[in-house]
Amino acid sequence: MKNTKDKPEPGKTGPAVRSEGISVEDLVLKTAAQYFGNVLLPYLGISGKLTFVAPTEQVVLEARHMYEDFNYATEMENSWIHLEFESDSVKTEDLRRFREYEATTSRTYHVAVTTYVICSSQVKSIKRELREGINTYRVRIIRLKDRSADQVFEELFAKRAEGKRLEREDLVPMLLTSLMSGKLSQKERALKGMRLLQAETGLGTDEIKKMQSVLYALASKFLERAELDDVKEVMTMTILGQMLMEDGMIKGRVESIIELLEELGTVPCGLKELIGQQKDLETLKRWHKLASKSESIEAFEKKYESVIMG
Repeated sequence: MKNTKDKPEPGKTGPAVRSEGISVEDLVLKTAAQYFGNVLLPYLGISGKLTFVAPTEQVVLEARHMYEDFNYATEMENSWIHLEFESDSVKTEDLRRFREYEATTSRTYHVAVTTYVICSSQVKSIKRELREGINTYRVRIIRLKDRSADQVFEELFAKRAEGKRLEREDLVPMLLTSLMSGKLSQKERALKGMRLLQAETGLGTDEIKKMQSVLYALASKFLERAELDDVKEVMTMTILGQMLMEDGMIKGRVESIIELLEELGTVPCGLKELIGQQKDLETLKRWHKLASKSESIEAFEKKYESVIMG
């Protein structure tokens, strides 16, 4: 059976990259989803206390993967919120796609799903309702076209020029400027936002990282590939980029150590787990050197603890 993916059309919604396993983009989007649910949904006027970020990948009988943007479980029993982002229009075919997502998710997890479609200011044609046969399907539309991205950035830079500290409530609207009207291009909004957050010292590192994740997640929805690459380049210099780079180096070291040991024989599951749980890059470098010199897995196991101490 042919394995196909339900991919969005160019310029439509969907993560920038999908690959087997967890990619850097997946990690960023996961962080963004959590922050979006906790902080940004109330700003958009979406009510309901969330309990956890729900699965967004559904596999149907035809071995087709369907990727939804964000799903959230609410404290209301068996009730989920499903978010979709649209940058050009909401057409009949889009509503059919959303309806299919809802039906598959509802059947799989036994929940009622409400879809909110968050539209950028460029969306001109919006279809909220689909009537087919005896059924009527509806989505809820969220728009910020009455807000100006240009004005949001002007106010932020003016406040900072006065020597005032930017608070979370100041920065939250900036995270959603990709949905607003204004003369700034989507790329300029993402880059300005990244640089603004990188220079901000009033908030904690974790908060900045989450905000940068949201900026990147929305950029991946609305930018072309070449433009997104420019945003990625700037992101490597941010707190988020540095943390992701280190995370990638750690994962690479872990894989390399296990590969070296597998050349010596079958690596016990417990040893694999122990190596995989190590987050100190210097320790992993020492283990890598030890694994390359060990003549057996047993020899590695006898010495790896002393390497940590050394």
